[in-house]
Amino acid sequence: MPGTLSFDAYGEAIGSAATVLRANAGAVPLETPVPTCPGWTVRDLVLHQGMVHRWVAQLLRGMPVTDGADQHAEGAAAPDVLGWFDAGATTLLQVLSTTPTDLDVPVFVLDAGAPRDAWARRQAHETTIHAVDAMAARLGRAPYAGEAWFSPALALDGVDELLLGLLPRESTSLRSPEPRTLRVAPTGAGPAYAVTVSSGTPQVLAVGADTGERQPDAVVTGAAKEVYLALWNRGGAVTVTGDDTLVDLWHEQMRVSG
Repeated sequence: MPGTLSFDAYGEAIGSAATVLRANAGAVPLETPVPTCPGWTVRDLVLHQGMVHRWVAQLLRGMPVTDGADQHAEGAAAPDVLGWFDAGATTLLQVLSTTPTDLDVPVFVLDAGAPRDAWARRQAHETTIHAVDAMAARLGRAPYAGEAWFSPALALDGVDELLLGLLPRESTSLRSPEPRTLRVAPTGAGPAYAVTVSSGTPQVLAVGADTGERQPDAVVTGAAKEVYLALWNRGGAVTVTGDDTLVDLWHEQMRVSG
């Protein structure tokens, strides 16, 4: 479904997250491990996000897109990889600002609405989550929600995109031999979500407080920022009631990097 924030708000989120990522990445050696991305160093993180920014800008310009290997190689060869990252983030924001509202390009998020806005939303959250990773590298642990700069409104939007736009895709790895339902209920404004995990593609419904859905096997509740971080496997202090093995399954199988 289309995002809950404005196009301008997504642009601001990209800029803020890019600034946070760059500042934290610059505060430690580039070979510092990233606790929230096992096997990655800060250099890997910066190269990945810089590549993605350039890949999306290329797509929005209507240019032929590749698998990102060329952009990654360009960053790896750059004498100043953080400066290279900065240039890519700036280019993405410039391209977004001049992209027509009716641009027709592919979008892999389900029911995402207008492609320009969908890509602004996707990059707002990808850059935000990877900026959290850069904070984790500097801190040596996943940051607490109270240490994170982003707003509860952005977090609620990110929960919505993940559960309704990314999770119900065939490529999602989350599976269970027996159907089980996980209810995700951020406190405050916004809906709760009923996530049915089975041997097939996960099914997700946005639901109100009083619902007729089947009794969930587990319920995850918490403040919006906590739930956002938890669903992306970046920490997050949430409360789990019911079958906590379903939440364990989520953490084991949802090894997505944002």
